[in-house]
Amino acid sequence: MPSVIITGASQGIGRASALAFSENGWDVCAAGFHSQDALAALENEILSKNRRVITMAGDVSDPAFVDALVSGTVSAFGGVDALVNNAGIDLFGLIQDTSPEDFDRIMAVNAKSVFLATRAVIPHFLKKHAGSVVNVSSVFGVSGGAMEAAYSASKGAVNAFTKAAARELAPSGIRVNAAAFGAIDTKMNSRLTDEDRSLLYEEIPLGRMGTPEEAGAFIFDLAVNHPYLTGQVIVLDGGWI
Repeated sequence: MPSVIITGASQGIGRASALAFSENGWDVCAAGFHSQDALAALENEILSKNRRVITMAGDVSDPAFVDALVSGTVSAFGGVDALVNNAGIDLFGLIQDTSPEDFDRIMAVNAKSVFLATRAVIPHFLKKHAGSVVNVSSVFGVSGGAMEAAYSASKGAVNAFTKAAARELAPSGIRVNAAAFGAIDTKMNSRLTDEDRSLLYEEIPLGRMGTPEEAGAFIFDLAVNHPYLTGQVIVLDGGWI
C-alpha cells in the first residue's frame, strides 16, 4: 500500500486529510503536537476500519523530530509516497503588537517545518523517482490578511517554497503543489463570534465556510491525481478572494 505523512493531523484539515487517505487505502503516519488524546482518537478510528496507521507527537519545527517522523514511517510501512505539510498556527493582532519571538515561532511552525519535512522525504522519493508533496497554505499567503501579517508572511513563504521546490524536483518525478484555503470551519476560526461569521459569510460568494472534509478531499486529490500538475498554488475559498 502507498503511505503518506500528514503533519498537524490531530484536528481540523489534517485529521480530515488522514481519514481521506485512509479511506482510499493508504497507510497513514499522522503527526501532531497539541493533543496526544486527539491523535489516539484518530488512530483508533482508522484502526477500527482495518487500515494501517501510526501516530507521532512532536514539534515539526524540530529537525530531529522531523527526521524521526520520516524514518518511523519508512520503518513501519516500507517507504513513503506522499507528504502533506499541514501543521500550522495562527496569530491575530496588530504588527506593532507582534513580538519578534511570536514572529519567529509562526515562521518556524508554518514555513520552516515545510522545508524540513520536504527535505527529509526527498531521498526516499528519489529512490522511486516519484513522490508528491502538498503544502497547506492560505489565501492570506496570496492576498495578505489585516491583523494577520505574520501568518500571511509564513504562508507567502510556503507558496514561494512550493514553486521553487517544484521546479527543482520535477526532473526527478516529484510533484509539489499547495492548497491555499479560504475560511475553513476549524478550531483556528473558533474565535469568530456569530456576528463575525455572518459578516464573513456575506463576503464569501458561496455564503459559507468550507468544511474540513472538503479540504481533506481536495488535498488527497492534489496528492494522488493530476500527474502533470506541479508548482501550483490552488485556491479553494468559495470565491472569497
